[in-house]
Amino acid sequence: MSNSTTSKSNNASGNASGAQHMTPSQREQKKGSLAALRGLAPFLTPYRLQFVLAGIALTVAAGATLAIPYAFKQMIDLGFGAAAGGKAGIDSAEHVNVVFLALFGVATVLAVATAARFYTVSWLGERVTADIRSAVYRHVVNQSPEFFETTQTGEVLSRITTDTTLIQAVVGTSISMALRNMLLFAGGLVMLFVTSPKLSSIIIGLLVLTVLPIVMFGRRVRKLSRDSQDRIADASAVAGEILNAMPTVQAFTHEKIETDRFGASVESAFVTAMRRIRARALLTMLAIVLVFGTIVFVLWLGAHAVLEGSMTGGELGQFILYASIVAGAIGALSEVMGEAQRAAGATERLLELMSVKSEIQSPAHPVALPPRAANGAALTLADVTFYYPSRPDSAALTHLDLDIRPGETVAVVGPSGAGKTTLFQLFLRFYDPQRGAIRLDGVDIRQLDLHTLRDAIGIVPQDTVIFSANAMENIRYGRANATDAEVIQAAKLAAAHEFIERLPNGYQSFLGERGVRLSGGQRQRIAIARALLKNPPLLLLDEATSALDAESERLVQSALEAAMVGRTTVIIAHRLATVQRADRIIVMEDGRIVETGTHASLVALGGIYANLAALQFHSVHVTHPPVAEVAQ
Repeated sequence: MSNSTTSKSNNASGNASGAQHMTPSQREQKKGSLAALRGLAPFLTPYRLQFVLAGIALTVAAGATLAIPYAFKQMIDLGFGAAAGGKAGIDSAEHVNVVFLALFGVATVLAVATAARFYTVSWLGERVTADIRSAVYRHVVNQSPEFFETTQTGEVLSRITTDTTLIQAVVGTSISMALRNMLLFAGGLVMLFVTSPKLSSIIIGLLVLTVLPIVMFGRRVRKLSRDSQDRIADASAVAGEILNAMPTVQAFTHEKIETDRFGASVESAFVTAMRRIRARALLTMLAIVLVFGTIVFVLWLGAHAVLEGSMTGGELGQFILYASIVAGAIGALSEVMGEAQRAAGATERLLELMSVKSEIQSPAHPVALPPRAANGAALTLADVTFYYPSRPDSAALTHLDLDIRPGETVAVVGPSGAGKTTLFQLFLRFYDPQRGAIRLDGVDIRQLDLHTLRDAIGIVPQDTVIFSANAMENIRYGRANATDAEVIQAAKLAAAHEFIERLPNGYQSFLGERGVRLSGGQRQRIAIARALLKNPPLLLLDEATSALDAESERLVQSALEAAMVGRTTVIIAHRLATVQRADRIIVMEDGRIVETGTHASLVALGGIYANLAALQFHSVHVTHPPVAEVAQ
């Protein structure tokens, strides 16, 4: 099967597998509730000590804040009140001095405790966010290729960046603010009752009535918060797709079309965000009007109580300050609730990502490969049948039997869609066949640890990947612990050394994102050098020389022939000139092996391979039925 066909089938398969975890329709089933924040518990648990320290600092700060109104009462009643009653003098002045010294002491304690709380919770926010990002990334990179073919990269990046930033705000600020204001609310409420039970009972009854509409409206905000995050992720996905395909976009002069498409996505995110902002603004206005309206009414009652003599001025002042603390705490909690609801939506999205489980897993008790043979690995396919998930009624491979001996070079050819690339995907265990087994050196690859299996295989793909690093590190990707000398030797074998040396900084030259500073042939030689450096017993070449000019192809072909010594090699090629010297050529059509032999024997056979050879070489003249009739 060709790469293009495989890609299409794999992308389609997302509707049946990976997309089940990532579709917007599923995300709509469960909107962000605060219960989702419980999913953060595994990331918070390792830092219990820091939470305890933050709790102590928070409690001290809240206690200091609650002590301030009482100090003001003492100052008014025993200081200013005494002076107003004709008892002014040294005692009154001393009392005022003592009260102000006490206030300064309380302020100092408040400052130290607040600074300690801020530092501790900020550290927790940064630390937990870093842990979450690492955990999500570690989980994502262990997914099967099917996941990446059915999930937009931009959406994943949005979850790792934007969503974790919201969680950072909650862990590093909102949780602390919520606990602080809950303590202030509870402490202030107690002190209100101590100051005036009658006025406190009235204010509590009225506040209960004001909370109900706030809670009801908060649900609307929570839904819009999750919608806003989804639209931001959609915009990021569109941007990532366009930026990764800029040469194609510009070649087809689609700059305006893609700009308009991204603009529409951004506008959708803006409209959704404005709905959330309007709802948040209305919620804030509603909370302030209702809460402070209640407080003003109660204070009006208190003012009349002072005029009647049933309450002192100091007590009213104390009541006013505690009422302000309670009202401020309620207002802050409503703000924190909005942030927490946004973070809950973000947490849900991250947990969705973390819940995606790859169907391709290492076994619980993997089997070890036998010691590597001097001439490579044996590879066996026994009655292998494979269906892509999106096409359960159409087999990509059917009852395939193939025995590749150690050290043998086998070429796989055939028309597009024959199943060639599917073979490579099964060898690397990107997918598992529904029937049959694939064995490497006699061991079923499903019994091997995935790293053990893939360490034994080197691949040169048709679409070469170049990382944003220098030439040395790009080749060293084949074996992370390779020395510089080994990297250079691999580059020489792949005919890459000469052009790398001509780069401005040689092997230290930055190759650009996705290798934009290299030609297609140069990128492919980097990939070949990477595979040679890995030195695996099994080498897979998927159109390894397709992007090379005639001279480079001659050099690389010579290097590959040398590299094939001592290892088993499987080659996919449409250009038959690259496979003529293979020990055996396998011809595939419709997921089956229809011809096997050497170049000469297959040409003499006059079948599909002979047709392909005649088309490419224009020197083989055979008379045989058309390919379609042969397939029948």
